[in-house]
Amino acid sequence: MLPWKRALRPLSALLLAVAAAALPAAPATAASAPSAGWNNYSCRPSATHPRPVVLVHGTFGNSVDNWIALAPYLVNRGYCVFSLDYGQLPGVPLFNGLGPIDQSAGQLAGFVDTVLSATGAPKADLVGHSQGGMMPRYYLKFLGGAAKVNSLTGLAPDNHGTTLDGLANLLPYFPGAADILHKGAPGLSDQVAGSPFITKLNAGGDTVPGVRYTVIATRYDEVVTPYRSQFLSGPDVTNVLLQDKCGVDVSEHVTIGTVDRIAFHEVANSLDPAHATPTTCASVIG
Repeated sequence: MLPWKRALRPLSALLLAVAAAALPAAPATAASAPSAGWNNYSCRPSATHPRPVVLVHGTFGNSVDNWIALAPYLVNRGYCVFSLDYGQLPGVPLFNGLGPIDQSAGQLAGFVDTVLSATGAPKADLVGHSQGGMMPRYYLKFLGGAAKVNSLTGLAPDNHGTTLDGLANLLPYFPGAADILHKGAPGLSDQVAGSPFITKLNAGGDTVPGVRYTVIATRYDEVVTPYRSQFLSGPDVTNVLLQDKCGVDVSEHVTIGTVDRIAFHEVANSLDPAHATPTTCASVIG
């Protein structure tokens, strides 16, 4: 990477974070907005947004920290929004997404059932970051999720695996995570390119019928490399490179899913493609 691009990366993250905190969100109508926050089980989907949105965090993430910006962004646009914790290891607080991924997919299946029962909706939309954009594909393909899910949007998902070196690049963002890595975490080894899990996940094709897929990637991803390995092949797939929407956006693996409002705008488009609007650099203030 060119030195100037490396230098711009923290500046970009800072600007995106400031924008997310300081700029007013788009107003939601009283008829469609939930009464308070996300994980509000009294929320009922509106005619405008008829499906609840389930947010699926990434490796070392959790149901709050990963979504502290995107969840309110969607709630303020009238969506019923829910997030879960999955992949917990015994005795390891806060850092999730570390257990066997097939078991994590089972946790997601149970959570989606709970959300659908509470909201009365027949299907949900899933939005995931990193492992959280890839793991739901196991649920869709092997655990009956395709009948209960309308769409899956992945922010920097490791759909075809990554390397241990790539996963190790996450460690500086999570103090203490290196100790967990050394103690053993099957959720990490499952994500290595060529692992039995990744091989099974992608055998026979990337997608299943009846589900729309969107992948949102950044060329500056240092965790899931090469970044084009995130993209899916198959019908009803939209692959988006963030820099095709805003050439000066230098978000990397973590910031694309946590603070980047340009990426968030693409998420909103994926949830409501009939009313999609162009994503540009100006989307940071949208």
